[in-house]
Amino acid sequence: MHTTHHCKARQSQRGISLDMVEYVLAHGSQEKDKVVFGKKEAKQRIAALDNERRLLMKISDKGGVVVVADGDALITTYNCSQRH
Repeated sequence: MHTTHHCKARQSQRGISLDMVEYVLAHGSQEKDKVVFGKKEAKQRIAALDNERRLLMKISDKGGVVVVADGDALITTYNCSQRH
């Protein structure tokens, strides 16, 4: 997408980075000619990432987790050993 001189100037004046713009475009809600990612959505995403981080820390503490499946049946699970 082409960024106009006006947009670049406003981004700079308002402290809005290119990473922020790209994130909003990827995850925001389309409203006519706008894409919006509000404070409420940001806080919800932060909470989801915090939950994911806690889960990943638990998996890491176990050295990883293996799930054995056959088709749509879960057969067993176990902690990873160091040789995996």
